[in-house]
Amino acid sequence: MKPLRFALLGGLLIATACTGHPSATTGPTTRGPTPIVTQVPTAGPAKATPQLLPGMPPPLSPTDVWAADRPGRFAASVRRDPVRIYVPNSGSNTVTEIDPRTYRVIRTFPTGRQPQHVVPSWDLRVLWVNNDLGNSLTPINPVTGLPGRAVAVHDPYNLYFTPDGKHAVVMASADQRLVFLDPHTMAVQKSVPVPCAGVNHADFAADGRTFVVSCEFSGQLLLVDTAAEKILQVLRLPQRRRMPAPMPQDVKLAPDGRFYYVADMMSNGVWLVTPQPFAVRAFVPTGKGAHGLYVTRDSRRLIVTNREEGSISLLDFATRRVVAKWRIPGGGSPDMGGVSPDGSVLWVTGRYNAVVYAIRLRDGRLLARITVGSGPHGLAVFPQPGRYSLGHTGVFR
Repeated sequence: MKPLRFALLGGLLIATACTGHPSATTGPTTRGPTPIVTQVPTAGPAKATPQLLPGMPPPLSPTDVWAADRPGRFAASVRRDPVRIYVPNSGSNTVTEIDPRTYRVIRTFPTGRQPQHVVPSWDLRVLWVNNDLGNSLTPINPVTGLPGRAVAVHDPYNLYFTPDGKHAVVMASADQRLVFLDPHTMAVQKSVPVPCAGVNHADFAADGRTFVVSCEFSGQLLLVDTAAEKILQVLRLPQRRRMPAPMPQDVKLAPDGRFYYVADMMSNGVWLVTPQPFAVRAFVPTGKGAHGLYVTRDSRRLIVTNREEGSISLLDFATRRVVAKWRIPGGGSPDMGGVSPDGSVLWVTGRYNAVVYAIRLRDGRLLARITVGSGPHGLAVFPQPGRYSLGHTGVFR
């Protein structure tokens, strides 16, 4: 693989191959912004035309992986669930529930130590609170909003579900592992060590056969085989000129499945990464501290929270350019959240401000600033349209 040259064109940083340089091999580089790909040996040749992961619900559209997320397309199992905003307060060891119609807090209850995310289960019947330092998952009944008895799981920083619903996947950041679990009992099935530091976010390919994981503290991405539960490749993100080392955060697949968008908190924007071949293709600046990624209900735009500058950017999928940026009045720290079922409001935590913001997506107007506990992090809006959940704060397809 040849080194890449980066050029800024209309807000899009384009990567092109350089000539006259030696090919990259493995390990970090100290010369220029060269992404490094480490190939992990696999058995046998890859199929030319891969099929869907067995057991995965077929996509509703061949050109839009988010087609099931349109307003009103609720799964039958959640149509009677009350819409609530579930906020894990990492510094307070609590979860706060908000009524989005009145902007009022309904209840706050204790959890295990350092809850990081509230994650809808694959079948949409349980919300799991990831108590990272408490080494447990607290279940919430989405019908009543009440918590149940915690289940012991080690280092559950974040939680995902495979598209076939057969496995839960814990992002065990401190343990440096991907842990595959029974999606109902949370019993460990397989623990996979990772060659990077700080596994935290992920998203699955359109066919469900692979998924990409971000490694926050080593500036790397992993390409993982879903069925084989093994790492296929490791990609090191390039370091932008005069910028700190990359720190990738949230990952989101483009509607057509051609690119993954990867938020980078230190590079202040999003990388465009292709799954085949696994490589960096471009970079789009969005704002300081790019962190959370969300798709609008019409699949036209990507919402990017820029935590360190207190702003929200909208990136157009068709042009791959930022078409709007809104700053939170008085400043803020927008982190993780989700879109309202009708697509009109972005709900997002203010990580350093002990608040939750409700932001109108039509024009960026701040509708409410609601006081919650200390260090609010990965809130979940539930229910949302979609047939099943891939995890995190609500990745529905």
